[in-house]
Amino acid sequence: MSLEKVADFLKQNDNYEILTHAYPDGDTLGSGYALCLALQQLGKNARVITTNLPKDFEFLLNGVKQQSFDARTVVSVDIASEQLLGCNRERYSGRIDLCVDHHAINRIEAPLKHVEADAAANCEILYRLFRLMNIDITKQIADCLYTGVSTDTGCFRYTNTTADTLRIAADLLELGADNVFINKVMFETKTKKKIALEREIYDTIEYCCADRCAIISVTREMKNKLGVGDDELEGLASIPRQIEGVMVGITMRERDEGGFKVSVRSDSHVNAAEFCARFGGGGHAAAAGCTVKGSLEEAKARLIAEIGDFI
Repeated sequence: MSLEKVADFLKQNDNYEILTHAYPDGDTLGSGYALCLALQQLGKNARVITTNLPKDFEFLLNGVKQQSFDARTVVSVDIASEQLLGCNRERYSGRIDLCVDHHAINRIEAPLKHVEADAAANCEILYRLFRLMNIDITKQIADCLYTGVSTDTGCFRYTNTTADTLRIAADLLELGADNVFINKVMFETKTKKKIALEREIYDTIEYCCADRCAIISVTREMKNKLGVGDDELEGLASIPRQIEGVMVGITMRERDEGGFKVSVRSDSHVNAAEFCARFGGGGHAAAAGCTVKGSLEEAKARLIAEIGDFI
């Protein structure tokens, strides 16, 4: 559906639950809380459904009213498939009324969908949506949107960054977004525990495909030993792709329920989304994810067996 029809739908309905994806990042959280603030500004009831909100993103809740109501309308933001709902999947499966996303491989079954695969971040779509709806983009909404745009572009370093991305970021700064604070929290600040974890991660690096693919892994044992939570694992996926000569970087994170959450980062020669699709995942050409079952060695062997077809 067109963005204009999305705007009409949001104005005509009420009592919103806004879904974010499991292992939430800046774009899904920025989208969720920006939309929540915008709907509350219109006098609507709205709340964001998320799990394990990372401490670094708590500033996104500023100004959000905690409302109690019976939900009638469910909206998903930055979610490409129901699998990404995590522990909320059973509760919301088949219940999404509107899906707003920017992943080319979107498998959400919803009556209403708006997907812009060319958008660098889902927050770019919401920025344009709010302009259509005549939303007053306050400093707090600008902070939410800037967080999504900056994190999904690696602070405007990734290949998905476009001229429109930079124009939107500039508008958000003029509207009050605190880019200095957000960039410091998102890209320049690490806990001592995370530094200790990264030191261990470097020892896990394994190369394949004539050193053109690098794989790193984080196990539950490593997390428990260092006392590291999931909220401190953001940003690890960039490590293997920083290695000279590496075309594909794969980051494996062991899940509490078993198996591994896999993040793939690639250069222009390898489509990360198509690779992850082989495991039921998806995403973008340069950044995608999936879940692989089995032990560390089993899951790694499955990934290595497939990646050769793409390099």
